[in-house]
Amino acid sequence: MHPAIPLLLQLQKADQEIAAFRAELDAAPKRIRELDSKLAGARAALASAKDALVQTVAGRKKTEFEVAEWRERVKKFKAQTAAVKTNEAYKALLHEIANGENEIAKLEDTQLDQMMAVEEAEKKVKAAEAVLRDADLSVAGDRKAIENHARESNRKMHAETAVREKLAAEIPEDVLDRYTRVAKRHHGVALAEVATEQCRGCGMRVLPHIFQEVLRADDHELHSCENCGRILYASRTLSYSSDPAGSAGAEQNGRAHNGAPVS
Repeated sequence: MHPAIPLLLQLQKADQEIAAFRAELDAAPKRIRELDSKLAGARAALASAKDALVQTVAGRKKTEFEVAEWRERVKKFKAQTAAVKTNEAYKALLHEIANGENEIAKLEDTQLDQMMAVEEAEKKVKAAEAVLRDADLSVAGDRKAIENHARESNRKMHAETAVREKLAAEIPEDVLDRYTRVAKRHHGVALAEVATEQCRGCGMRVLPHIFQEVLRADDHELHSCENCGRILYASRTLSYSSDPAGSAGAEQNGRAHNGAPVS
């Protein structure tokens, strides 16, 4: 196993965590904009409800004015009846009075409907005000939580970046360049475990002799999957790398796989 493999695995883990923290930071402004949009929607709904109330109240006042006008007309017509000289004029006044009273009755029915409409509009305004109050509290709390989480993610990202820089300094430059190129092609995953002659990065079969080389603890080459190009490693070799007896066992097992007898 190449001595840089354990460091590369740690580097890959650090890169993935850094990428996750960066994604959280990038998502924070969008989440805040969504909260602002929610609040703006609640404010717009309240403004619309208030506008509807104003229009409904204005309609009721207009009807009240029209009722007052018709009552004044009817009052004048009634006053004129005492001064008319002919039956035709008297009948004409009675007709105008009846017509005026009919209009007043219609408008009074309209007034009842408008009173109910005003009450309904007032309820909608109160409901919209309650929604806005709740939205204000909710958005303020959510915004604070997002900002706190973003600050914590930023802190962790910087700490992980420091760890990454330390790891990168311990890896040979050519190996680090190779890791970086492969990682860019595979969304940050440059290394893949190989097991049962299969690359777990892409699922394709690894050539038997490559598989055996990867399993050897004393092999210091970097081997890649011929299909996806990821750097291959074996968990078994990693576990044996810090255990001399285990390394010997792994090497012996590797020879057995190659057809050499095991004593």
